[in-house]
Amino acid sequence: MSDLDTRPQEYLCAGRPDGGPEKLLLTARRVYLGRTTEVARALPDKQIRMIGAWCFLDHYGPEDVSGSAGMQVWAHPHTGLQTVSWLLDGEIEHRDSLGSRAMVRPGELNIMTAGHGIVHSEISQPDKPPLLHGVQLWVALPDAMRDLDPAFQSYADLPDLNRPGVHGKVLIGDVDGARSPTLAYSPLCGADLRFDAGADVVLAVEEGFEYGIFVVAGAVVVESTTVGVDQLLYLGANRPNLRIRSQHGGRVIMLGGQPFAEDIVMWWNFIGRSHQEIVEFRSAWERRDPRFPPVVSRSEKVMEAPPMPTVRLKPRPRRSLSE
Repeated sequence: MSDLDTRPQEYLCAGRPDGGPEKLLLTARRVYLGRTTEVARALPDKQIRMIGAWCFLDHYGPEDVSGSAGMQVWAHPHTGLQTVSWLLDGEIEHRDSLGSRAMVRPGELNIMTAGHGIVHSEISQPDKPPLLHGVQLWVALPDAMRDLDPAFQSYADLPDLNRPGVHGKVLIGDVDGARSPTLAYSPLCGADLRFDAGADVVLAVEEGFEYGIFVVAGAVVVESTTVGVDQLLYLGANRPNLRIRSQHGGRVIMLGGQPFAEDIVMWWNFIGRSHQEIVEFRSAWERRDPRFPPVVSRSEKVMEAPPMPTVRLKPRPRRSLSE
C-alpha cells in the first residue's frame, strides 16, 4: 500500500533510549488513499514513530464497497522496507514488478520485501466481495538487509493461538508460545487476536520487546487502559506478560519487536538513511529507472511522487521532544 499524503513528513526513528512510557494511548488520524479509500493511520505518530521495526500501520474499513470501485492504489515504488498485508474481510489483487499476481484474502498473509526497489499495485476487482476491511503494515529493514533483492511471499497456513477467551492467528514471530513461519529480518512479532465477551487473558510476551495493541473492532482493556477502535496503546519493554480483558468482545492487532537500533528517514513510500538517499529514490522513480521496473507496462497507471519539501529533510527524534 502507498502513503498518498501529498505533503508527507520525513520521519527519523531512533532506538528508544530510556525504555519509554509504560503506557501511551494514541488515536489514529484519518487520511485518504487516493479518492476512494479512507484509512486510519496509527503509525507513524508524532509521539511514537515505531514499535520495534514496525513503522507504518493503516486500518481501512469496514467499508461497503458494493457500489464503489473499492481500493484503487495504482503502481507505486518502495525501498528499504517490507509491506505486510492482512485482510479481515474482502479481496484485493496484488501485482508487482517481480511478476507476482496474488489475491489478498482473509487468513492469508502477504509479505512484499522491497529491498533495493520494487513497484506494486493493489486494486479491487469488479467481482469483489461487498465488504472491505484490513490493515497494511510496513517493517523497516535493518541496514545490512535494506538493499536485498525484492521478493514476495504469501502464507496461507499461519499458526492458531487459542486460549480460553482469545482466538487468533500469529502473523510474525512468537506470541505466547505460538510461532509463525514467516520471514522477518529483525526480532518481531505480530498477531490478529479476537477476544470473547467477558475475556480475561494473560499472554506471555518477550521482555526485551516493546508492544502495541491496536483495536480494529470492539474494545479491550489492556492492563488498566481501555482501548477502542482505531486507538493504539503503546507499551514499553520490560514486561513478562500482558493482561487483556474485554467486556463485550474485541479484535486487535498486536505488534511487538526489539527496539530498532538504527536511525531511518521515511518519506512517502521510501525508507532511507539520509536526505540525499530520498532525493535519489524519488529521482529514480521519476525517470523510471531500472531500479523500479513496471508492474505491467510503462503505460500503466502510476502514482507520481509528491514534490520534495523546500527545506532539507532533517532527522526527528523517535520520541516527541514535547513529552
